[in-house]
Amino acid sequence: MKSRVHVIVLTAVASLALAVSAFGAKATFTGTVSDSMCGAKHMGDPAQCTRTCVSKGAKYALVVGDKVYTLDTSNKKALDTLDKQAGAKVKVTGTEKDNTITVSSVTAVQ
Repeated sequence: MKSRVHVIVLTAVASLALAVSAFGAKATFTGTVSDSMCGAKHMGDPAQCTRTCVSKGAKYALVVGDKVYTLDTSNKKALDTLDKQAGAKVKVTGTEKDNTITVSSVTAVQ
């Protein structure tokens, strides 16, 4: 009976480990707020360009070095911070998969 319980527990632990690796663990990314349409290259002022593109349906993005991550969030506070910090540096906490970060929080970098 004990060995059967051990097998069940080990199977549950292995399944949980696979689920965590499939969805990724939370991480913090520091970069510049942009949009998914323009990425790192804007027409004119980066902040205004970002806001214009987002108002036309683009998603916010985070430029980290040469990499551009699309930001996925419907959180009003996170969206407000992204709007205020358009073109500026922020720290984004969330899970990343396929160059998309599912956002948990956004804070301005001072």
